[in-house]
Amino acid sequence: MNNKKEVRVRFAPSPTGELHIGSLRTALTDFLFAKKNDGTFILRAEDTDRKRFVEGATERQLRDLAWAGVTVDEGVVLKDDKITEVGDFGPYTQSNRKEIYAKYVQQLIDEEKAYYCFCDADRLQKMREAQQAQKIAPKYDRKCLDLSKEEVEGKIQAGKDYVVRFKIPEGKTVFTDLVYGKIEVDNSTLDDLIIMKSDGFPTYHLAVVVDDYLMKISHIFRGMEWLASTPKHVLLFGAFGWTDEMPEFCHMANILNKNKKKLSKREGSVSVADFRAEGYPKEAIINFIALLGWNPKTQQEIFTMQELIEQFDTAKMNKAGGVFDLDRLAWMSKEHIKKMSVQKIYKESLPFLQQKDYYKNAPEENKTEDYITKIIAVEQDRLENFAMVGQDNQFFFKDSVKLDKELLRWKDNTDEQTKTALEKAYTILSDVSEENWTRENLEKILMDAAGDKRGDFLWPLRAALTGEKRSPSPFDCAWVIGKEKTISYISDAIATFE
Repeated sequence: MNNKKEVRVRFAPSPTGELHIGSLRTALTDFLFAKKNDGTFILRAEDTDRKRFVEGATERQLRDLAWAGVTVDEGVVLKDDKITEVGDFGPYTQSNRKEIYAKYVQQLIDEEKAYYCFCDADRLQKMREAQQAQKIAPKYDRKCLDLSKEEVEGKIQAGKDYVVRFKIPEGKTVFTDLVYGKIEVDNSTLDDLIIMKSDGFPTYHLAVVVDDYLMKISHIFRGMEWLASTPKHVLLFGAFGWTDEMPEFCHMANILNKNKKKLSKREGSVSVADFRAEGYPKEAIINFIALLGWNPKTQQEIFTMQELIEQFDTAKMNKAGGVFDLDRLAWMSKEHIKKMSVQKIYKESLPFLQQKDYYKNAPEENKTEDYITKIIAVEQDRLENFAMVGQDNQFFFKDSVKLDKELLRWKDNTDEQTKTALEKAYTILSDVSEENWTRENLEKILMDAAGDKRGDFLWPLRAALTGEKRSPSPFDCAWVIGKEKTISYISDAIATFE
């Protein structure tokens, strides 16, 4: 193939449900390859399976792609939240291309490269059972291949249901995959595939070949489960005389679960919508998905979209499947959040916060942007997703602290030692002006005051400010809740020992 040929790649989801994480990986690979090679990323809606069609699925898939930053150049797009099509090779929705497919199916019939098949489901089932009993691979026995033109017309006029099958020619089929290399298949192992169903819609096999040719697709990226079908597609390209225009194939290794089995849609959260709902940043999802089956051959693990575009190369794609490890996703998510501004985290986390009871029930002064961004600054290095803001430190959203003498006491310290430590903190912090009430200044003052016995001084103070066994540092907590509350809480803690 001429390497100077314009790069045109397509992502072709079926509107049968939510955007699967594996589908996002395919779309992302298309997108990265197109951007790396100044090409065009096309979205085509493959909606010929009418039995599984889900209303609104295409819109949701497009929104998920847009959220992830995978922007469509041509084809089916959302404009003003409505589906439309842009480009010169439409229609891009397969259900609107029935006449086009019918024309090419008829061409194959006229050239005796395809034939009508009137076998019903009962006969096909018995045929398969007989073949299995003989321990031979199930394959259509070509019962309808030799029907005369008159017999075919008679059955059609009689209202008999039929499909159209492609006649697999003799010989071998050879093609080269960008990941798996040269592949050779004996055509005798291939079944006469159905290219037109009884409802008049084409099968995936016929439609994908016709569309890829007419839309001038240069490269096809898809999961390796389609590798077994590729010889049939190569044969169809040949049957139409389109071999020279045939795209290059690149089959991607499967995404695996922890048991090294192909990731199933039944295994919990595997849709993009699920991960969005759980608060994962799009930067982490894209980074994580990109590295499932692709290795940059460097030590770098955290990538921006632009870095992925710059480094993407099909030569770095793996034959072995990538393991979908949620712990690794959480780590990547944490690393991306560390790099974000607190303002961005605030914007992304607010919709999640507004659903939490601890936020809903908080005083209004604990809901301001200034207050929440302080909490975020304290929690940022530990956040794994946007939904976690405030989750482990709900005391920040309360207007009082439940005090416990035992919690206030550091190890075996006496009541008097604990009270003395709190009084010392009260005196020191009372002298800090509002102007100097900064995170850095509070840390310096309190650490200097703690000296060598940090636990004796800092533990009672932290417990007084939070009422929790585990929390951020006392200087972080004091900074967030402010001077007035800090002094008030310490005073209440001192009172418990009087």
